[in-house]
Amino acid sequence: MNIYKADLHTHTLFSPCGDLEMTPDNIIALALEQGVDVIAITDHNSTRHCRLAEHYSHNRDIFVLCGAEITTKEEAHCLAYMPDHEALDKLQAYLDEHLPDIPNNPDIFGDQVQIDEDFNIIYEEPRLLTSALDQSVNQVADFVHSIGGLFVPAHIDKTTTSLISQLGFIPFDLEYDAVELSKHGQKDEILKVHKYLKNKAFTRSSDAHLPDVVGTAPCYLELETRSFEEIAMALHGEKGRRVLLSMDEK
Repeated sequence: MNIYKADLHTHTLFSPCGDLEMTPDNIIALALEQGVDVIAITDHNSTRHCRLAEHYSHNRDIFVLCGAEITTKEEAHCLAYMPDHEALDKLQAYLDEHLPDIPNNPDIFGDQVQIDEDFNIIYEEPRLLTSALDQSVNQVADFVHSIGGLFVPAHIDKTTTSLISQLGFIPFDLEYDAVELSKHGQKDEILKVHKYLKNKAFTRSSDAHLPDVVGTAPCYLELETRSFEEIAMALHGEKGRRVLLSMDEK
């Protein structure tokens, strides 16, 4: 088995709160500088920059995990990771269908622009991407799993926009593959209150919106090789694969 440093939650400039320097090529370069082996692209309610990030990862020692950070009807943030481009397109269609028609105001919330490899703007999302979908967390999780994806409640230790902050707990009938901690979240503290999470994998991610944050709050994946299938096994603790919150756990 190999140990891979992972940052499983980053935002490009397509997210309205993402810094304009968070271009996909810059994120890949910054991740490599931080020694990151696996980087996830998870813009708010969008997958549109995932393929471009993959383009910049070609012939470089890094694996791009494609997905999105989805805001559910409960105003809870959850991460969805996709196994391939077909599933990624299905997720984008789902997000487009269920994002409410609330216009973005770039002067207040920030620009929402998609660029190509020549840094040309090729699309601007008119609707505010940080809005909540008209879908419950259970509906989102069910859809993500129906297309072969992984579903992870995001930054569950945060006092806002997390599933626990919104509901007080993670629903017992919810199907999810792991839970994510923010930079300062402590697994032991969470488990004191939420003992039902003791058998779940915990990840940690930077949730980077700014260049200097990329790779600063990693977790570590014990895998045979870098692939979606191996990462899925690590989140499920299968066949010797696992997630570590620090190298001290090795």
